[in-house]
Amino acid sequence: MKRDRRSRILATLGPASSTVERIRELCAAGADVFRLNFSHGSHADHAERLKLIRQVEAERGHPIGVLMDLQGPKLRVGRMAGGKVLLEAGQPFRLDLDPAEGDASRAGLPHPEIFAALEAGTELLLDDGKLRLRVDRFGPDFAETTVLVGGALSDRKGVNVPGVLLPISPLTAKDRADLAFGLELGVDWVALSFVQRPEDIREARELIGDRAWIMAKLEKPAAIDHLDAIVALADGVMVARGDLGVELPPQQVPVLQRRIVRAARKAGRPVVVATQMLESMISAPVPTRAEASDVATAVYEGADAVMLSAESASGLYPVEAVSIMDHIIGEVERDPAWRTELEASHTPAEANTPDAICCALRRVAELLEPAATVAFTSSGFSALRASRERPLAPILALTPRLATARRLALVWGVLPVPFDEVHDVAEMIEHATAATLKAGVAQPGDTVVVVAGLPFGQQGSTNLLHVARVPGVPGVPGVPGV
Repeated sequence: MKRDRRSRILATLGPASSTVERIRELCAAGADVFRLNFSHGSHADHAERLKLIRQVEAERGHPIGVLMDLQGPKLRVGRMAGGKVLLEAGQPFRLDLDPAEGDASRAGLPHPEIFAALEAGTELLLDDGKLRLRVDRFGPDFAETTVLVGGALSDRKGVNVPGVLLPISPLTAKDRADLAFGLELGVDWVALSFVQRPEDIREARELIGDRAWIMAKLEKPAAIDHLDAIVALADGVMVARGDLGVELPPQQVPVLQRRIVRAARKAGRPVVVATQMLESMISAPVPTRAEASDVATAVYEGADAVMLSAESASGLYPVEAVSIMDHIIGEVERDPAWRTELEASHTPAEANTPDAICCALRRVAELLEPAATVAFTSSGFSALRASRERPLAPILALTPRLATARRLALVWGVLPVPFDEVHDVAEMIEHATAATLKAGVAQPGDTVVVVAGLPFGQQGSTNLLHVARVPGVPGVPGVPGV
């Protein structure tokens, strides 16, 4: 299944997209990876969706990645008398640990860790920032506040504490149970919510090991203070603009998006831009012009993938949303300015052998204009380093591990191909040229560039670059399917 575009599409499955027929349609429209949102749905729902994804994967003969998105801690007020109360700007309002129903003067907040992190003057945001409180006085079990922006406060509305590092693990008891279930199912990526510091990635890594790759969701301003360290420890990052847009002024979110994308690209980590990309398509068959520009901006910045949430999970036009996103990406990548912007935002390679090889790959590709790059990889490392260079030619990632192929489905420009082990360089070149023919990215006589690590199968050992020509007469070994 050859994609002519380099940026990938991550589509969320939900009630509107959970039949095998709909998943087939989404793949045909352009979806490369599917997201299972564990904030909604039962374990049985997600197990059925993953089974259907694997069925479609087998039909198409091409790896499809699956990302499980953990819910993370949800900070909420308790229940309110009558279900809703009205807060007026300027009035006092108390938050405390008392589980009794709230009223116009107080509400329960069953999160002592919030009170432990408060300072006088801290602002609390309720209901996605619609209401704003200023902390005047606090203790270990209460906060006396003044309402700065009033409005209706109803049961179980969310609480955000911008600018405060909360002493909370990103993994709740629910998340740990969900994680164990998802890993048993065989998900390829785990999106970790509520990341605030590098230690959060280490905590998740102890549980996940190498059974899946970890994607850090950057949705808390505290995470930005540790951006480079988090990016270095994670396998990928997501610009989760929903909570970022609640806890920060909206004008700061585009700037942070650009900063996060550049940090991820510099480190060679896949980066996903998410949240409200085609929001109006939840109920309309076409996006707004601003939404189309939003998707295009992420592609111009060099994001590995753009994500659909409710648009594909519960919207009225899930297939159309994927199709339009596919068309937007294709239009951008045909623009000569796209390549110019990628070149301008490229960061220098590190002084190590794998980066030196892939830096040379970049220069060779500019001079020879090969039909494809072929990366032999067991762990995915060689393909990731090749993708970091953003070569114009597609990158075929030949790997003996199906799990690696599925993980690489999210990566910019990479076409993952499950393949048998190779044992020497001659066999490697033979298989590389055969793979380009089979994938339809090269013709007999074309030039391809091969990168690999010797000895084969040793992670992080990228140290070989070879320029080969596709044989004039086809007939070399074929490429097995999934």
